[in-house]
Amino acid sequence: MDEYPSSGVYHKPSTLVQSKPAGPRRRMRILFTFIGGSGHFRPLIPLASAAQAAGHTVAVAGASSRQAEIAAAGFTGIATLPSPPAQGGGGPPADRNSLQTPDPHREQLWLAEGFARRGARRHVASIGEIAREWQPDVLVRDEVDFGTAIVAELLGIPCATVSVLAAGGYLRKETVAQPLHELRTENGLPPDPHLAMLEGGLVLAPYPPSYRDPAFPLPQRAFSFRPHAVVPPRPVSDTPTVYFTLGTVRTATDLYGKVLAGLRELPVNTVLTVGDRFDPAELGPQPDRIRIERFVPQEQLLPRCDLVVCHGGSGSVLGALAHGLPSVLAPMSADQPDNARRCVELGTARLLEPVSAAPHDVSEAVSDVLADQSYRRAAEQIQAAYHALPGSEEAVTQIEQLVN
Repeated sequence: MDEYPSSGVYHKPSTLVQSKPAGPRRRMRILFTFIGGSGHFRPLIPLASAAQAAGHTVAVAGASSRQAEIAAAGFTGIATLPSPPAQGGGGPPADRNSLQTPDPHREQLWLAEGFARRGARRHVASIGEIAREWQPDVLVRDEVDFGTAIVAELLGIPCATVSVLAAGGYLRKETVAQPLHELRTENGLPPDPHLAMLEGGLVLAPYPPSYRDPAFPLPQRAFSFRPHAVVPPRPVSDTPTVYFTLGTVRTATDLYGKVLAGLRELPVNTVLTVGDRFDPAELGPQPDRIRIERFVPQEQLLPRCDLVVCHGGSGSVLGALAHGLPSVLAPMSADQPDNARRCVELGTARLLEPVSAAPHDVSEAVSDVLADQSYRRAAEQIQAAYHALPGSEEAVTQIEQLVN
């Protein structure tokens, strides 16, 4: 839910984070925090890696269920308090086999109750305890980790916010205002009628400004950066490769089946990743040109692909655009509809309605996007905007200047 203008130039930071003359680099302790699943952790990885490379001491606080993932990414992990059953901050409870038409009211209710009330209260206690013990110089939180923003204010620790909701529009202040007001009152903090706490001292946006919906601009202190190395454009393939994913939080076996049935009718190679909550064998035997895996890192897979079929999650959409790839999107929840609308506006994607779409609808959408090069050209424009951004190391410099 970051917010960007339509220009292709990254936001220059305000005077509080303007570059200072070069001098000795102070080594800091930086605590990165996130609430929820991989979609909230993975945007932190390039920054945490760059911070470690710069010589800072880094730790990442997240759910106990994410500690193996944190360690695999190369960081010291600190487990936060566990989520109560069916009340965690990572997403609304749902039958993994169910398909749901996007419901904005349901999603805003979950944002308010799951993240701004229960999740934030849990992280005020958990991150507060961790911060008092670990003594960070600065906190870096995912943008819906509201509890860490409260902790930063309580303890007087500088805080940066990483935008993980790319198109903008899902995180609405009117939705989270009441539970956050209650939480501030409980912790003896003064009123914050404009919710300035949501921006913290610095907002870091790992995507180009031209992707952001101009109706939801980033705050003045935003700094847009390129989280990964420059990716050269991929030549058009004789036999296209399609990457199909529904992300890491929620799976819907009905949609897996419909999309695979549609892709089987096309002369394309397909790689489907299903995450660790689903057994690929449940989808039955597939032809040789369809490969099903639990997980393949996007940075390894996307350079060999021509099209992405996905749910519209920020990580999946931004990964595709960073590689200049168009998409076919079937949004279901959270910020997925916002990303899907923005991609359609930019001309990089076609939409599928996840509940009513039939296999032939999938075949038609994928065929049209592969055949119409305007989708690819639009995606390559966003890729070029990525290439123009400063890298993660420059974003770390902005974090340093919160303290130095």
